[in-house]
Amino acid sequence: MATPSTRRPDLNRSSVALYIQLATLFRRYIESGEWPVGRQIPTIEELMVECGVARATIRQAISLLESEGLVSRFRAKGTFVNKRAGEGLWCEVESDWNGLLTTREGASIELMSDSVGEAPAVLPHAIGEPAASYRHLRRRHAKDGKVFLVADVYIDERLAQRLPEDAYTTLTALRLAASIPNVKIVDARQTITVGSADLGTANLLGIDLNAPICFVDRTAVDQRGRLVLIAKGIYRGDIVRVDIKLK
Repeated sequence: MATPSTRRPDLNRSSVALYIQLATLFRRYIESGEWPVGRQIPTIEELMVECGVARATIRQAISLLESEGLVSRFRAKGTFVNKRAGEGLWCEVESDWNGLLTTREGASIELMSDSVGEAPAVLPHAIGEPAASYRHLRRRHAKDGKVFLVADVYIDERLAQRLPEDAYTTLTALRLAASIPNVKIVDARQTITVGSADLGTANLLGIDLNAPICFVDRTAVDQRGRLVLIAKGIYRGDIVRVDIKLK
């Protein structure tokens, strides 16, 4: 049986419910291998001592993990780890142009809204000349029935007319820009920042309030210096991974 850690987490620094904080901590134990797959986790009594909380709070936290399929509870035996957090749903945020053009295998794109004549209030990067107006798409990406990304995509409205309608539910944002006939992307930027989910974002992604999220802003400029694409995505933070070759 796994032995509890001797360190006690400080659960008083956040207004988030204690059981949600503990569920996040326990997910990290699973992801890091501190609680190995197939092994029994510490007992409720041990976790009560380790975390300094009531039995009911520990039970609530473990119930969250159980609802996610990360652990299973067995009467008279204990609770065992089924799989690592994020296993099978890692969303790799690519760091090079070719990788960003790749469509994620097995993913689906739901078009939530579609309007024209709009532009984002704030441009994420100081490159290119903004178009006169943009076609604004709000899209939700899912894999294996689980939403991992909600994105607002702005495409130069005039150029967007050159794309077939099915492109908007099959192609990633930068692939959309790269697929516009007679358009060559000469400059593109990507910025990744980490935050926590507000109520609206939590509802869209199906995650808890204040759960970790990643904001990914992307822009692309064509051969005429026109800012043809602005994409503002919000990823579930618990399944995002960024791999960068350093040399």
